[in-house]
Amino acid sequence: MATRIRLQRHGKKSKAFFHLVVADSRAKRDGKFIEKLGTYNPNTNPATIEINFDATLKWVRTGAEMSDTARALLSYKGILYKNHLINGIKKGALTEADVETKFAAWLAEKDSKINAKKDGLSNNAVAAKAAALKAEAEVNAAKAKAIEAKNTPVVEEEVAEEVASEETASEETTEEGTEETQA
Repeated sequence: MATRIRLQRHGKKSKAFFHLVVADSRAKRDGKFIEKLGTYNPNTNPATIEINFDATLKWVRTGAEMSDTARALLSYKGILYKNHLINGIKKGALTEADVETKFAAWLAEKDSKINAKKDGLSNNAVAAKAAALKAEAEVNAAKAKAIEAKNTPVVEEEVAEEVASEETASEETTEEGTEETQA
């Protein structure tokens, strides 16, 4: 029986959620499986991957084939790297202490990258929220000025100046007209 590590789709439309399983290669995608190894949720950022490390490593060591996506997930979690290091022990290139040291260093580096990405995403979200609040405040201030200008009554002094300027203009025209009649 050829075993294969692959994903089983769960969840609703456009909210996919996957189980990482070991199944007979002839079984249906969402059908019968031998063992559930973990879960994969691509809906979060970064994607949430929870895998039973020891059980998955056991299946990789026994020769289970992997789908392309499952291979990418196992590589991301370090299972394939750990398998590579263990194969180095068989060949005599490494000792168990070297394997543990190298894998711990790799795992620490990977965790720091993931945490940096999470921090960057949260900082970007905070900055975007602050920019949105600032833009909203500017729009509200502009609306308030427009409403204030619309609701402010016309000042009587301006009306009085307009009336006075109209009266002087009409007097000048009447004086010009009387001078023309006398000539």
